[in-house]
Amino acid sequence: MPKINKYVDIDTVEREAKKDYIDRHSPFIHCEDNATKGEPFAVTVKMGNEYSHPDDFDHYISSISLFNGETLLAKAEFMAGALGNEKGHQTVTFNVVPTGKLNLVAHAYCTKHGVWESDPVAVAVN
Repeated sequence: MPKINKYVDIDTVEREAKKDYIDRHSPFIHCEDNATKGEPFAVTVKMGNEYSHPDDFDHYISSISLFNGETLLAKAEFMAGALGNEKGHQTVTFNVVPTGKLNLVAHAYCTKHGVWESDPVAVAVN
């Protein structure tokens, strides 16, 4: 099982290089707080909040996965150069159809620094 890295509040980190490292590798989930059962629900996962990630042939975000608890809902895979070989925020929007409460977690895989996990996001389903 690979080591799973988790986001640490970068406001608590003193070194700028460490803030950059943590933030650019962390997936952030953006979605509404409520969803309607049986209707498509948009969930956007964005890599990094303040700092962008490299898009080099040997160092890039190769995948972003979205889970509901332990159930994989969706996965997007990327190739080196998907961001034009420029630093950026790899972003993907998944449209899922909820059947019950959602406890969303995203995983992202960096080809150089492994698996990174988002903070969980709870979504009520009406």
